[in-house]
Amino acid sequence: MFKLSRVMGFTILLSFALILVACGDGAGEEPKPSGNSEGSLELGQTDLKVPYVPWAREVISTQILALLLEDIGYNLEVSQVEASAMFASVADGTADFFTGGSLPIVHANYWEEYEENLVQASQALDKSPNRLTVPTYMEDINSIEDLKDNTELGESVDWKIIGIDPGAGLMQTTEEAMKEYGLDNWELVQSSEAAMLAELQKAIENEEPIVVPLWQPHWIFGVEDLKMLEDPKEVYGGEGDQIYTIARKGLEEDAPAAYKLLENYSETYDMIEELMILVHNEGQDPREVAQQFIEDNPELVEEWTEGIK
Repeated sequence: MFKLSRVMGFTILLSFALILVACGDGAGEEPKPSGNSEGSLELGQTDLKVPYVPWAREVISTQILALLLEDIGYNLEVSQVEASAMFASVADGTADFFTGGSLPIVHANYWEEYEENLVQASQALDKSPNRLTVPTYMEDINSIEDLKDNTELGESVDWKIIGIDPGAGLMQTTEEAMKEYGLDNWELVQSSEAAMLAELQKAIENEEPIVVPLWQPHWIFGVEDLKMLEDPKEVYGGEGDQIYTIARKGLEEDAPAAYKLLENYSETYDMIEELMILVHNEGQDPREVAQQFIEDNPELVEEWTEGIK
């Protein structure tokens, strides 16, 4: 009888000890929310709409962010639009963010119109010069001032500056520059980035003169010898713009993890120029290029997703 009691008592003590071990040091603490580790953010709204203009850099940056957000758990609807629609849709809340806000110069008009409903989630690049540009073999043309009343050059190119899509802020800035420098004989031709680049490369192949508005970073500077013209009046903003990821107001509250990723995201010139060459010069698929870059750079991805589950 005594042995039996002693065995039962030992069994009870052992069971009590196992319960204490299972509870651990956290006994008495408030339980943590299920599925959300400490320091991470909730997804919130999981359906996100992302407009973009098919400019060289934005094609890449949009795909990188889309893939990262999808990996976190968001559903992305990515659509190609014009610049005016890109700003308007994010401002009115029918879209959520875009990656190509060039400020304070190139997109100044759009920002002034919509800034009450937009936020600069992050500065992706700290310097993005924009300027009229020519091939380096045009040795006598080094400043925008060299275009004024330049009959020989003007007649050789039909007094045309080959531009990009009409809604681009760079086109508006170029029109302002033409007024400031008195380029009354010149015409800024509307086209698209792709059409402008085709004209530029055709002219370079034949070593013919051409004038175009361009910006950096851009893959074309990695494959052709070009020079941006001096802008002594600084119509294009001196050292240039900064590139921002722009989101609608309220996105931080509606989709905290997504907004945190936008805040963390940044680029370097080397990174984005290398990726642009793969897509726009070598013809690789932008989503595949972005996916490979993500796989090859886990430490950078870790920085971008810091604080996010």
